[in-house]
Amino acid sequence: MILDLHHIQLAMPEGGEDAAREFYGSVLGLAEVAKPEMLAGRGGVWFEGRSLRLHLGVETPFAPARKAHPAFRVADLAAMRYHLDAHDIAVRTDTELPGLRRFYVSDPFGNRIEICETV
Repeated sequence: MILDLHHIQLAMPEGGEDAAREFYGSVLGLAEVAKPEMLAGRGGVWFEGRSLRLHLGVETPFAPARKAHPAFRVADLAAMRYHLDAHDIAVRTDTELPGLRRFYVSDPFGNRIEICETV
């Protein structure tokens, strides 16, 4: 039986670690964690948040996930939008769902990221 979600893995192109650190670390506020030594040579970067583990792994050839995506829940969607606007990150609105407001952004590699707030 599945207990919970351990982590999310997204792909990134080779050499994208600094761009990942800027977006996921500096902009979204996730903390970088060290990859296990046996995996460090593969490239990529790992992050953690309160109850979230996000792994970015190098994929060659790289193709961004334009439909499949993680959804990151925030406490204040309007504040997050203001924060992303201040970092010149384009926000794409979408239909609200019952109990959920949301929008999408792209990470530096073109991967689709949903940002949502439960209401």
